[in-house]
Amino acid sequence: MGIYALTGSGSGIGAALQQLLAADGHQLITVDIRNADIIADLTTPEGRQAALAAVLARAPDGLDGFVPVAGLGGGTAPDALITRLNYFGTTELVEGLLPALAQRAGAVVLLCSNSAPMEVVDDAFMQALLDGDEAAAVARAAAIPAGTHYMQTKRALNYWMRRNAMRIGRAGVRINAIAPGPINTPMTQPLWESETYAPVMQSLLEQTPVQRMGEVDEIAGPIRFLLSPAASYVHGALLFADGGYDAHARQDHI
Repeated sequence: MGIYALTGSGSGIGAALQQLLAADGHQLITVDIRNADIIADLTTPEGRQAALAAVLARAPDGLDGFVPVAGLGGGTAPDALITRLNYFGTTELVEGLLPALAQRAGAVVLLCSNSAPMEVVDDAFMQALLDGDEAAAVARAAAIPAGTHYMQTKRALNYWMRRNAMRIGRAGVRINAIAPGPINTPMTQPLWESETYAPVMQSLLEQTPVQRMGEVDEIAGPIRFLLSPAASYVHGALLFADGGYDAHARQDHI
């Protein structure tokens, strides 16, 4: 059995993944703003460093896997916090845990989104993210259209993964990402109550071949696969788990 760390374990996909891995007999280290082994605010550099130190203290012999699930959705949180948590709260923890993951030839699974390709990229925002310049990214976040930050930070995560796949792979660590469609979670529920976002959500479902939202277990299962030895030759890949939306909406893209 392995030892796995995950953020955002308190609800939604993170909670489902925690239960699934625990049922498999794995040891878990959970990080969240509340109801977790490690309480940390990953929207701040100080919170990220505290979380890293606490995870490493609990895993002196390394990690078999890490899944940074913690994130905020568009329309439900301030854009600056979305920028800080979704991108920097993910990449900084992956970087900080990389030596521990290398100790046990571990695996990382990032949480992206099938909405990432939907929004036109703001080049200055994207460059600040990929440069790791949090101050510049947050400053630019105030100048781009509200509601686009979620999609753009998730796209940036995929870019970051692909740009660093060689370095991370040569360190002995696999990294992949999953791109869910609309999933029944506390993050998406308020969108259905919004005059602005409810029509967007409905449009997504109308273009989804399986004609329904996904459930958290339907994302936790594929994440477990990507963490497992069964995916030992899968590296740098983005797996869409979106009921077929991307295949339908972007038929000529790969």
